Parts: sequence; structure tokens; C-alpha cells
Amino acid sequence: MPPRKPVEAPSGPVDAFFRKVGASYRRNLSRHPFALFGAPFVLTIVAGSFFLTPATALRYERHNRKVQALGVEGEKQYMQELEAKKNHKFDIREEYFKLAGRDLDNWEQVRVPRKEGDFDGVFK
Repeated sequence: MPPRKPVEAPSGPVDAFFRKVGASYRRNLSRHPFALFGAPFVLTIVAGSFFLTPATALRYERHNRKVQALGVEGEKQYMQELEAKKNHKFDIREEYFKLAGRDLDNWEQVRVPRKEGDFDGVFK
């Protein structure tokens, strides 16, 4: 195996400038840690919060479109169904017989209709 050459640091005016800036930053970091590290970090977090707010709003607006508004009758029916589910005890045997009674060999895949304007995953 041939002898290896030692790795030399690149030299030139640009490299000298960055070495000088890096050394200055490391030297001043111990004197002013918050100004040189803490403040930029906090500002980055706050700026990210402001930039991500519209994306989060879109997510919740889309979720709200999916939720249907219930009328008085719909609310009463929903509450009755909720009470029935709450009072019903879970029985594993009952669930087994429910699933065993289904015909799992003959089924057809059906696409769920999407609302107008929602992406349905089909490229045209």
C-alpha cells in the first residue's frame, strides 16, 4: 500500500476569510452565547411557527369540511346511538360470529365518492 499524504487545508483568500470568521465566532461564542446562538435559534423557531400556521389552518379547514352539521333530529339520533354503544358490553364471541357470518370470498371493491374539489387519487 502506498504511503498516504497528509490532508492539507485549502489555502486562498476565501478560505482564509472563512477561517478567520469561524475563529472569531468560536471566540465570541463563549463571551456572548445567547446573542450568537440562543437568539438566532429562538428566531428560527418563531419564524417557523409563522410560516407553518397557514399549512395547519388548511389542515383543519379540510377536516371541518368533512364534518357534517347535525340538525336537531340528527343530534337526537346520534345521542341515542352513542348511549347504546356506551351501554353495550364487548363480547369477543359475538364479534367472532359476526365476522364468521360474512361471505369473505365474494366481494367487490367500490370507490368511495369524493366531495367536489377533493383530490380522489386518480390522475386524469
